Order: sequence, then structure tokens, then C-alpha cells
Amino acid sequence: MATYAADFDLVVIGGGINGAAIARDAALRGLSVLLLDKNDFGSGTTSYSSRLIHGGLRYLEYAEFPLVFESLHERRRLLELAPHLVKQLCISIPVYKNSKRGMWLIRLGMMMYGFLSFGKVVPRHKILNRSEMMEAMPGLNSDGLLGGAQYYDAQVDFAERLVIENVVSAAEAGAVVKNYSPAIGLNVKSGRLQSVHYLDHASGEEREVRATVVVNAAGPWVDHVLATVNREIPRYMGGTKGSHIIVPVFEGAPSAAVYAEAGSDGRPFFIIPWNRQILIGTTDIRFVGDPGDANASDAEIDYLLAETNRLFLQANLGRQDIHFTYSGVRPLPKRESGPESAITRKHIIKKHSVRARGLVSVIGGKLTTYRNLAEQVVNYVFKKTGNSDSKCVTRRQPLPGATGINEAREILDQFPTMSTEGKARLLDIYGGRAKLLIRLAESDDEFAAYLDPDNMILAAEVSFVIESEHAVTLVDIIYRRMMLGLSANQGIELTDSIADVAARQLNWSGHDRRNQLLALKEYRDRCAVRS
Repeated sequence: MATYAADFDLVVIGGGINGAAIARDAALRGLSVLLLDKNDFGSGTTSYSSRLIHGGLRYLEYAEFPLVFESLHERRRLLELAPHLVKQLCISIPVYKNSKRGMWLIRLGMMMYGFLSFGKVVPRHKILNRSEMMEAMPGLNSDGLLGGAQYYDAQVDFAERLVIENVVSAAEAGAVVKNYSPAIGLNVKSGRLQSVHYLDHASGEEREVRATVVVNAAGPWVDHVLATVNREIPRYMGGTKGSHIIVPVFEGAPSAAVYAEAGSDGRPFFIIPWNRQILIGTTDIRFVGDPGDANASDAEIDYLLAETNRLFLQANLGRQDIHFTYSGVRPLPKRESGPESAITRKHIIKKHSVRARGLVSVIGGKLTTYRNLAEQVVNYVFKKTGNSDSKCVTRRQPLPGATGINEAREILDQFPTMSTEGKARLLDIYGGRAKLLIRLAESDDEFAAYLDPDNMILAAEVSFVIESEHAVTLVDIIYRRMMLGLSANQGIELTDSIADVAARQLNWSGHDRRNQLLALKEYRDRCAVRS
């Protein structure tokens, strides 16, 4: 028997970057909001991106000028509103004699990119000749090199943290946020969506809530959510898989990002310094099946290795060098034919007004433009709820960690036992919110203990992400809060210590702790590469 809960103006299904941002925007404007995710917040497509906040230079080839314009201006906003997470990134484009995109086209693209980003806060692009390109990247293959270009976009090392801060902000504004609480049924009556059934993780019960509007922001799982409607709804998704490999900094590796054209198929891909490693990707392959089953295939891994070794002859990368891989499905609209790269990356706000009034699905979208997408969706929600519309504040309101950074730095400076590297790490991950973590450590000797020999990781951090950032599992804690899982050794040496603190905090039994460690190992194994 379902338990009937309170009503909401808005229920958002899907806690990736788009769903989290929609919940935040709506809550900040005074709407009552429930955010649901079947797994952890940010555990889907957002975690599997190339971790770039970019204008979409490649989209100029397909004349998607409005998308590039939107992306460039949202890039500027994120550099201002989340400076602890989003940083400028220098990118070089080498051009060779056999490149599909010659110097004249790159020059034209740079001019258009610069024109569309007027008011930008990043340096201007440069066109480089052959010797200038080699000076910028001494390890680059010089055979047939003509020159290239150098421009600036932005990078978010930990896209997962971008999601978490949107969730935290939404909750602070009054939204009810629930991970591991899947929507299991959408009830339509007389052509109108009446209620949402979901499994509540905290209570273990099935609940039903009424909502004026339900936004299906489940990313590549949009059609899976639509399948729970008690009416026939067309399917819209046609996602493509993108895979990445993470390798050590190799001999001759670039000190800045490289945006290159693959020799085998002409598709652009990135080689990016990231998290003291090198991130290489991405692929673009049509995908059928459960997006949660996506992983990097042997063919994709070999492709990325070969293309990197072709560009940087000293790299000599093999499968044994790969730290880990990750792969996700882009939530793109269905398209039966044509190249995958030509499928639009702009978002579509689909209103199911004929079969299920009050239900909206978000199709597509980019990490860079998540905030503007959310603003558009919430503007529509206000029209449907009949509430007096209030202005969107996310255009100017920083994310929680972007405020009080100097204060947090001063508090960290007064915490002498932590290493300089540890302090820098906390500011990069939590920004100004690091001060809350330190105050927690100061309140309890147990929390003030270090979990590592280098005095970087406090026990307080584990407690903090559980109590303040909705972490539920060991994978949540290590991979999507503390970000240790994305290091070269994936935090393996700290796993037991973190599990001990989490077990006390979450009241895990010995059996629970063992299951959490097993789930963590399975997660790591999925990202591993067979030599």
C-alpha cells in the first residue's frame, strides 16, 4: 500500500547536472520541489563527460551558431559563479598536411568563435606557425605539421562536484532531495499527469506524491522513465556512447590540452592534462541498451591509444599504462542515419501536452549549458503552476562553494597539522565550504584524525560528505564526493580507513561494510583494463 505524501509544485526525476540545476533554480524561486534519482546524484552521464566547459568549437561545422553563442556565454558565467571548480584551459589545435580541416578553416573557426564570445573573460586566440606550435608542444609529431591555433575554453576537473553543489544549494533553498529513490510509476488520468510513485530509500517504502509539473531529466534514461507512464508515450532517445582512458603523464606529454583530428577517421578528440594524469577521449558510437551497462570497448581503447601515440611519438602508450577508463551515454535525440557527430547537442524541452499534460522531458543538452537549460525549464514550470513568476537568480548567484573562499583559506592556514597540498586539495574540491569541514574536525578529536600518512585526508571529510552532501555508499564517498577514486591509484590505500569512518557514521553492520567494499571493488573493476 502506497503512503500518500505532501504535494509539490515540481517533481524532478533525474539528479544529474540538468535535474540538479532545475531543482536548484525552482527552489531558489520559491517553488516546492522534490528531486529524485534512482542512483546517486551525478552518477550517470555527468560523471562520464570530458570534463570541459566549452563553447563547442566543433558545432560551428554544423552551423549551430545559437548553441555556440549560448555555450560561450554560459562558460563565462560558470567561470565567475564556480571559480573553485571551473578554470580556464588553454587548448592547442595542430594542423597537418593531410588534415581534413586545413589552416584556412581553423583560422575562420577561431574568428567566428571569438566573435560569438564577445565579452569573454578568457584570452584571445592565436594562430601559430609550425615552429611556434613545436615550441608550445615539443613532444608533438612534427612530420607534416603546418601549424595550428591556440585558444582558451574552461575545464571542470570534477563535474561530479558541480552536481553536488547544485543539489546542496537546492536543499538549502527548501527542496527535498532523494538519491537511490527511483520513480516507478507516473499516473495519468484524463490526459493529465496526476502523481508520481517512487521507492523512498530512507524508509524503504513506496510513496506517492502529487505534482503540478513533473520534469523527466533522466538523461539517457528518459525513455525508461516514460515507460513507467500508464499511457503509451513515444520514445525520443538515441544516445551515443563516449569513452575515455586515463593514463599517466607520459614522456613528451603536452602541458596544455590538445584538440586533434584522428588520423584514422578524421574525428576530433582531446588529450587533456587532468588531475595529475592525462585524459584522452572521446569516442562517439551509437548505443542501444541500458546506459548503465556502457563501458569502453577494446576497439575504443585501442583507437584512443593509437591516435595518441601517433601524435606524441615518445608516448609509447599501451593498455598496461591505463589507470582506468570510463564510458557514458550522451542523452541525444533519436536519429536513424547520418554521422553521430552531426546529431545536435542542443537541448529539447519536450512537453507531453497531448498524452500527459504537466509532464516535460529534457532531451539532450551539454554540461556547459546546464544552467540556462534549467532557467528555461523553470520559466515553463511557472507558467503551468500559475504561481507569480519570480526572476531567475542563478545567472548571478554563485554556487555554495564559490563564496567564502578567502575565509576558508584563512581557517585552513590556522589548521597547522594539514599539509599544504591537503589544504589546496580541500579548496579545489569544496571551495569556501571547506571551512565547515575544518570546524567539524575541530569539534571532535576522532574527526581530527588523518586517514593518510601525508596529512591530507581528515576523518572529518568522510563525516562531512555523509551529513552535508547526501553520500550514502562507499562509491558515493570515494568517487563523487572526496574525488579520491579519480586519482591514479583510485584511493585504494585509504579504502579501509574511509569504510571504518563511514560505518560508524551510517551504522553499518559488519555485513553492510563487507557489501560496501564489494560494491566498491566491482565499480573499480568495471573501469579497469585487461592488459
